Amino acid sequence: MASANRVVFEDYFPAMVEKLGAEGFMQELHKGFRMLMDDEKGVITFESLKKKAALLGLQDMSDDEVRCMLREGDVDGDGALDEMEFCTLMFRLSPDFMKSCRKLVLEALLNEF
Repeated sequence: MASANRVVFEDYFPAMVEKLGAEGFMQELHKGFRMLMDDEKGVITFESLKKKAALLGLQDMSDDEVRCMLREGDVDGDGALDEMEFCTLMFRLSPDFMKSCRKLVLEALLNEF
């Protein structure tokens, strides 16, 4: 749902982590990245995000909103999102998820050992 100049993000991440577990949730994030990325460049570009935004129900986003989303997550300043930048942005968009992040990290660490 969007208001005048703002996209409202419904925070489903905590429920997804609860249902899928840490590993399953990370796999879903990976799938999301691959769905949005430019297949040739291996990153999410303005063009790939604009083209595939309808898959997320964001077809009404303006070019400025798409650019803003990319800038928000583009840590290295290359104008695109690699998978780590995408995941970091998704975590930052989920305040409830950040509160419960410790559980996810502990579960992931326990699965490694």
